[in-house]
Amino acid sequence: MAYSRKRIWGWYFFDWASQPYNTLLLTFIFGPYINELLGDGTAAQTAWGFGVGAAGLVIAFLAPVLGAMADTAGSRMRWIWIFSAMYVTGSAGLWFAAPGDFNLVLILACFALGLVGMEFATTFTHAMLPALGSREDLGRISGNGWAFGYLGGLVALVVMLVFFAESASTGRTFVGLEPALGLDSAAREGTRFVGPLTALWFAVFMVPFFLWVREPPPVVPVRGAVGDALGGLWTTVRGLPSRRSLFSYLVASMFYRDGLNGMYAFGGIYAAGVLGWSVVDTGIFGILAIITGALFAWLGGRMDSARGPKPVILICISVLTLVAIAIVFISPRALFGIRLEDGSNLPDIAFYVIGALIGAAGGALQSTSRTMMVRQSDQDRMTEAFGLYALAGKATSFIAPLSIGVVTYLTGSQQLGVTPLILLFLIGLVLLAWVKPDGDRAE
Repeated sequence: MAYSRKRIWGWYFFDWASQPYNTLLLTFIFGPYINELLGDGTAAQTAWGFGVGAAGLVIAFLAPVLGAMADTAGSRMRWIWIFSAMYVTGSAGLWFAAPGDFNLVLILACFALGLVGMEFATTFTHAMLPALGSREDLGRISGNGWAFGYLGGLVALVVMLVFFAESASTGRTFVGLEPALGLDSAAREGTRFVGPLTALWFAVFMVPFFLWVREPPPVVPVRGAVGDALGGLWTTVRGLPSRRSLFSYLVASMFYRDGLNGMYAFGGIYAAGVLGWSVVDTGIFGILAIITGALFAWLGGRMDSARGPKPVILICISVLTLVAIAIVFISPRALFGIRLEDGSNLPDIAFYVIGALIGAAGGALQSTSRTMMVRQSDQDRMTEAFGLYALAGKATSFIAPLSIGVVTYLTGSQQLGVTPLILLFLIGLVLLAWVKPDGDRAE
């Protein structure tokens, strides 16, 4: 069977277009900026946890239903257009996070709107993966796509750091420039431009996706699809316990992906609050993490095609578990229990290493996780399957941010606040023991 290279590249461009939401907004620029606005790392980490957690609840509730409807109605592109509009609107709204004059609830609502749009669009594009190549090539295709997305995030981050994101103390960017386009550094317009830039980036680079990726027209009216979709979804959910491998994988991924998302969501805020890093410092940290993420997503995709996704997933979760433990023992005054002299740069160096490991393991883990989902699923209900995969990723997605928010609040410590991540990774690692590399069909 011949597969279209143009269609594959169009599919890659979704990762390139959407990655800046994670890179610029969730982790490396806007999250630390919220920390600066509130002036209190603990308060920022708590607010961020509740905001991201609320978005996760919406995604968990609706993703399987929308996925089932797409499979029944036969059209994914219509939904991707709608979710793209949510992505652009939500990210553009972050411009209004002006220092001293912003509504935190409104800003978190805009962030959640864009995040929901991105996650739903991702569910539908993931479901297109099986039609892009042979079963043996899916790991490589998935890895290439994820690596390409990381490169997009890297380019967007470099553009942001060089031309826009100003230091609060100097009013200049990482390379000493005034913010571009005449933006006012005193009003932090350079850093706030991260929202509109993310929206514009997505709108421009989704053009190849919409031009080159084609789906068959709907086979039934959407109105008739709703009942069929809900009925089919209920049948699938009811039968999950009898499909032990699929069920175990969904539950395992529910926990380990929540842990990974928690690392991404709080890495920048943690570094800003505990180590005192600026937005620019965190951006440099992000560049390192993205480079290793792209490299290891690509390498992981090749190992996936050669050995299957499960060994890659096990290695990555083990690394992330050790990283989560290590984070707790890094502070400006001590490193792994060893007292340091004032002004020591060892904690900063250690956290840069942590960032490289998070990027490497996270990139390979996300790439191979979606090919593992393809192996566990029915070909004719793939969007529904990835809706369940989104549910697995979001049904407990509030656990990491909310538990971090609660533990941070109760202990008054950002370091102790991230300890729930350790447990999430360990649970996912244990549950993978019941997952078969080729799914229940291998029985």
